[in-house]
Amino acid sequence: MGTKLFEGRMTAGAEGDVVVFLVGMRINNFRALRSWWPVFTAMPRMVRELSRDKGRGLLGVRSLLGFPRVLYVVQYWESKEKLLAYASAPDGEHRPAWTEFNRRVRAGKGKVGFWHETYVVPAGSYESVYVNMPAFGLGAATEVVPVGRRGERAADRLGS
Repeated sequence: MGTKLFEGRMTAGAEGDVVVFLVGMRINNFRALRSWWPVFTAMPRMVRELSRDKGRGLLGVRSLLGFPRVLYVVQYWESKEKLLAYASAPDGEHRPAWTEFNRRVRAGKGKVGFWHETYVVPAGSYESVYVNMPAFGLGAATEVVPVGRRGERAADRLGS
């Protein structure tokens, strides 16, 4: 996320379908560090890998904290095909992390939780507005443009 402030009303310059992937963890037992720490440290490794290789399809990412137990990441992807390809790629960080997580979950008896949700949003079915904000969310993942370029009202932007 940049620090440059865009004054006024802006919107994301995304075009076409958008894939939004939410992934996170819940620490169910803070004292069980060996159960949740590997989950906590796996995501930054994957994000670094994806950031270095733009061809894998990650457009942007934002980490969030649901204090005190929940950590999650919002990711924007070029396509569901690229997201699924990364998830199953034998040469990436995801496969070994997923294998290790499943091993720890079986042994950990609920000390850490994990979740993800994937949304494939067709063109014309999303809109955004950012007022006096730096690039954020879908705007940070794609580009930020003046609202007038996509329509002054949310209904206009949803129809584009």
